[in-house]
Amino acid sequence: MSYEKLNTQLIELVGGKDNIKAVAHCVTRLRLTLNDRSLAKTEEIKHLDGVIDVVSNDVAYQIIIGTHVTDVYNEFMAMLALKSDGEQAEKPKAKGVKGIASSILVMISETMSSIIEVLLAAGMIAGIMAIISLTGLVPKDSSTYMIFDTLRSSVFHFLPIFIAASAAKRMKLNEYVAMALAVGLLSTNIDGVEGLELFGYNLPTISYANTFIPILLGVWFLSIVTKYLKKIIPSGLQYFLVPALSLVLTFPVILVFFGPIGTLIGDGISAFFDLLMNTIGNWIVVMLYAAFQPFLIVLGAANFTYPIALNFFGTIGYDPIITHAATISDIAVCGAMFGYFLRAKKGHQRQMFGTVGFSALMGITEPAVFGVFVKYRRPFLAVIIGGGLGGLIAGLAGVKSMGFVWGLAALPTYLAGGTSNFIWMLISVVLGFVGAFAVAYGIGIPKEESEEEPEKKEIVESLESNQGLKQVCISKIAEGTVIPLSEVSDKAFASGALGKGAGILPSQAEETIISPVEGTVTVVFPTKHAYGIKTNNGVEILIHIGVDTVNLEGKYFESFIAQGQEVRKGDVLAKYQALNVEEAGFDPVIIIVVTNSNDYLDVISTNNEQENALLTVIL
Repeated sequence: MSYEKLNTQLIELVGGKDNIKAVAHCVTRLRLTLNDRSLAKTEEIKHLDGVIDVVSNDVAYQIIIGTHVTDVYNEFMAMLALKSDGEQAEKPKAKGVKGIASSILVMISETMSSIIEVLLAAGMIAGIMAIISLTGLVPKDSSTYMIFDTLRSSVFHFLPIFIAASAAKRMKLNEYVAMALAVGLLSTNIDGVEGLELFGYNLPTISYANTFIPILLGVWFLSIVTKYLKKIIPSGLQYFLVPALSLVLTFPVILVFFGPIGTLIGDGISAFFDLLMNTIGNWIVVMLYAAFQPFLIVLGAANFTYPIALNFFGTIGYDPIITHAATISDIAVCGAMFGYFLRAKKGHQRQMFGTVGFSALMGITEPAVFGVFVKYRRPFLAVIIGGGLGGLIAGLAGVKSMGFVWGLAALPTYLAGGTSNFIWMLISVVLGFVGAFAVAYGIGIPKEESEEEPEKKEIVESLESNQGLKQVCISKIAEGTVIPLSEVSDKAFASGALGKGAGILPSQAEETIISPVEGTVTVVFPTKHAYGIKTNNGVEILIHIGVDTVNLEGKYFESFIAQGQEVRKGDVLAKYQALNVEEAGFDPVIIIVVTNSNDYLDVISTNNEQENALLTVIL
């Protein structure tokens, strides 16, 4: 058995046979369901010969092997004496307090992420109105100001409605039924009304406006009630009875239990930070968050701070900690990228640093963090120093965020907190930018990284002048927006470990995937979400539709080819319902990589719309 040594090591390092509950594989990785993940020695597994990386998330414990994973899987299953029926590991369920807490945090994070745009819009409106009122064009006591300010404040006042819709979508409930709960809570008969009774029980006086915890718990309970009712009510009557009964059963539970619980949690968060601010001082939290936000982004934990900031806005009307620390950190990331931009000697590097730096300036740092920070590592130090310095000043000065918005566009919102508040924020941001820029420029780009790749412009010029270099053109495989591979949400593909390539964000509800080359189909995955093609020149191409879509087990996918089949450029490989995939909670991005990239001089992202070119392989 050619992979016996590797599989023996894997079985031992994941905690032995008894710790393996189920095994499956997709086109590049083993997907394990472990009884106890803490027994797995992840770092040791990462360093095994034959293992590219390990990804441990809510979906599965994934050991990335490469496109030969099927052979490894077959031997792995034989050594475990398990059958490969179904080949799909069941999704891990939350166990114990830690598992439940993790599930709750993920639910909160994903619910908040869906409504970020409207919250940002409200914050931007606050900044615009602050500037206009300072100019005297629209006085604060005018009805015109009141109208636009009401647009801003209504977003937060009716926050429970947005939360209800977002949470319901994630839990696969009817959003409008969930919104009916929120509307009821915000009605003038319920919201903040004293002396209410429910079947003789005195209800506490609770203001549900500007809150999110009671309705979030309520929608969760609604999902349980709905599932139970669908089991006991005949299908012919469900359309009429389930929505009404689920509302009638859930609404009292929110009023009696979840309302008070949400109030206690909100008050507890406020009390904790009040204690922190009155003892140690909130400056240390602002400083640490501004310094280490890029690490939180890498860990996927940055979204977990949104509820804290929203709780501040709902209880005290401003955020004393999170939002301005995020802005300082974002602009510090921009400073680090500007430092690298000036140090870079190659055109493609300058373009990359400039692009991700501008994105960070506008409050979107993921391209910089995943595209540059993870690769070069040194920029982390720049932001720790620059962002930490800016955060320290903002914290000591008591800067307050007046709108749920970050990045350069957030700065005008600080005027709503007074001129002094704006000036100190401006000083903090400038110090963060300058500090990170100075450190990044001083420590420079790692030599081995900056000199590793040949200048792509020179290669392209050589190609154009026919200097003897052979090339294979890989055409665009679907309609949509082409993105760099580094921006793909799957860590293994984004890192380039599985080969160089690109991603395509689908632009249609149903996407057709066509062959980008002439060659032989080497892989058609049973779940129809992944395909391999080998050209006559030996270029091995992997097409992967969506992230973690193996869990859909072929749903929303249709395949038109078979393994071993010869295909021509333009032949239809597959179709998939991109919109349905996204609504099911999966990233619908289409990924294409050259898995044997190391065998060639380079793989260049050409993205020529006129010639329909996506990648060029330099032989």
